[in-house]
Amino acid sequence: MKRTLKRAALQLLKSTGVFRLVRDSTWRRHRLLILCYHGISQEDEHLWRPGLYLEPSRLEQRLEFLRQGQYNVLPLGEALKLLRAKELPSRSVAITFDDGAYDFFKLASPLLKRFGFPVTVYQTTYYSDRQVPVFNLICSYLLWKRRGSLLDKGAELGLKPPLDLRSEAKRHAIVQTLMDNCARDGLDAWQKNEVAGRLATLLDVDYAEVLSKRILQLMNPQEIAQLAREGVDFQLHTHRHRMPEDMSLFQKEIRDNRASLRTAGPEERPHFCYPSGVYSSTFLPWLTGENVVSATTCDVGLAGSHSNPLLLPRMIDTASRTTLEFEGWLTGVADFLVIHRTAAQNHVQNHVPHAD
Repeated sequence: MKRTLKRAALQLLKSTGVFRLVRDSTWRRHRLLILCYHGISQEDEHLWRPGLYLEPSRLEQRLEFLRQGQYNVLPLGEALKLLRAKELPSRSVAITFDDGAYDFFKLASPLLKRFGFPVTVYQTTYYSDRQVPVFNLICSYLLWKRRGSLLDKGAELGLKPPLDLRSEAKRHAIVQTLMDNCARDGLDAWQKNEVAGRLATLLDVDYAEVLSKRILQLMNPQEIAQLAREGVDFQLHTHRHRMPEDMSLFQKEIRDNRASLRTAGPEERPHFCYPSGVYSSTFLPWLTGENVVSATTCDVGLAGSHSNPLLLPRMIDTASRTTLEFEGWLTGVADFLVIHRTAAQNHVQNHVPHAD
């Protein structure tokens, strides 16, 4: 209901010329819209996780919209410096991708290159160094493939039959059990991938085909290095896609992440993205101590010169967002309609990589 009302309000505001007025206002000129993307669907991932994946055709439409609207798509680092100096050009936008999945290499990067738009990839690296699918995500995806089923199977994987795949909550509980069992048995990434293969067999899903398409895998170091040479900006997203509340473990996440990204060049990498958008005031001095100068969240909004550089908002673009909503954010009008700016942090971690 709220979504319907918001879309109706946006349509009214556009039809009365408010979109154009705000887009070209001094207020908008002093603000940066940081777009956030996660995955580009190779097959049906946008149906499995519409809140994280976008179809390639939809991404192409978004990029064309930016070009037709004469938006200034800036490199993230440059945009943030201009933001602080209050010297942004009009209609400023930065494009970011979280996680650094293989689908970025295959689908997103060629599109961005064709349009000539700079991009920052916040690259998590544990699964980049281990070329297997992210375990919790691939298990969720495989179970979704058999959604609606009630299977008298599972004991061979430590699951209690029957496997009820008729709801997201039931499927998530199965994934959690598999993760708990792997943690209990001390399995590494390759051993967990064997478990995922056994799950696929149990579900009658061709796991070899899934692996061949590299669905839910990250870019490998060679692909990262290639894109870095082509101008893609790689920045920090932690090594294991987690935010420990212990300072030494937190520091290790940043340092391991930086070390793994040396294949992308010798740059210091001063920009960071909170995994799952989960953050705490405790992390801010730790990030500063690791020479991080900016950090993006999943909180919604446009960044201004007043924004805390370690708590920058973004707009997460997904398959469920309409072109009208996208334009509303580009112009800045949608920012005035936001009720809750802080992203929920209690459940979002279920949808993203977690490593050993």
